Amino acid sequence: MNAPWKPNAAGSRDPFAAFICDDAALDVLRPVVIELGWQPEKCAKGGLRNAVQSLSVAASPNILMVDLSESGDPLNDINALAEVCEPGTVVIAIGQVNDVRLYRDLLASGIHDYLLKPLSAGQLRDSLNNAQAVFSAPRASDPEAAKRHVSTAVVGTRGGVGASMLATSLSWLFSEDHKLPTALLDLDVHFGTGALALDLEPGRGLTDAIDNPSRIDGLFIERAMIRANDHLAILSAEAPINSPLMTDGSAFIQLEEEFRQAFEMTMIDLPRNMLINFPHLLADVNVVVLAAEMTLASARDTIRILSWLKTNAAHATPLIVANKVQTGAAEISKADFEASIERKIDFTIPYDQKASANAAKLGQTFIEANRSSKATAAIKQLGDRILGASEEEMEGDEPAKKSLLGSFDLKSLLAKKEKKSSVPAE
Repeated sequence: MNAPWKPNAAGSRDPFAAFICDDAALDVLRPVVIELGWQPEKCAKGGLRNAVQSLSVAASPNILMVDLSESGDPLNDINALAEVCEPGTVVIAIGQVNDVRLYRDLLASGIHDYLLKPLSAGQLRDSLNNAQAVFSAPRASDPEAAKRHVSTAVVGTRGGVGASMLATSLSWLFSEDHKLPTALLDLDVHFGTGALALDLEPGRGLTDAIDNPSRIDGLFIERAMIRANDHLAILSAEAPINSPLMTDGSAFIQLEEEFRQAFEMTMIDLPRNMLINFPHLLADVNVVVLAAEMTLASARDTIRILSWLKTNAAHATPLIVANKVQTGAAEISKADFEASIERKIDFTIPYDQKASANAAKLGQTFIEANRSSKATAAIKQLGDRILGASEEEMEGDEPAKKSLLGSFDLKSLLAKKEKKSSVPAE
């Protein structure tokens, strides 16, 4: 069907199934099905309603044949089928209404072919062979033919540095400005703000995935994710805070795998503690955006996380983003911060409290609500860098192999800060 997500792997689905209303049509169909090497048991008695009920609880086949003979409103019923049908399925409809307008409307809705009763073996054979050829042919939505998938994780060095703001803004940017199919995965299961920033209800998709990892497939992704716009979908949760996170992380890995099949961009809002509990989350991540603030604590944790990334995710490109930067009001200078982490800050985003409040009031992402803000301009530059990271190697991002703290002496800076604060004002 003409669904918004890309098809699931063909190997995990049945090659064919049919839901036919009358025995005469079944008697013609089953020998053709056997001839093509499929199981005749997949030809079931019943029409489109039976197909909808069956596919609502099971994955749909590669090729699906449905009988519209008992349908009073074929177009609306086909739309109901599309809601439960696995993306990428080739659908052949059968009916007894000989109407050119209906035929055209059915094709426009995503149906591959429409056959009139009474059926003939030759007619069925030709249609099924054509369906096989269409299913096997390369399509623009196939992973092999699609643009290279870019997976980005946004990690905050400290709480409140604005990692979630960056994740939601970048997701909106990729989906709205670049028109790229984008998935936003908010892994702060109890206190995530991804859906809140997009003015959406989070739903139960993420908690259902954690509780039942075996259910995760293309159909689950299509149903569980909440649409924010034509190209952006989010998977998040507001799990009860008295319910601890009980998972080995397999659900998250499976979700990332399905995202690679269904989207061109994946944005993961990744809390720091998830790096410790589930280090394999970054196994296929291309870019790690490390959100920091100009404080001693953030500098220390930036050093620690960069070291962790070098050991556990050396394949990923780290980008350091100094967020909420206030000129003249920083706890430590940019030069001292960069000396401590032994590399340059990639992007500096100025603090704009008024713009943040405006986004919250409008129920929009930061860059959507504040298109002319200087902070928005910096976020857009960050987005361009992420897109470029999928095509070429980033230069100058590898820190030198020195001591962990390098030339930044945290103790001396703390002492300098205390001495400054003890000087009486004139």
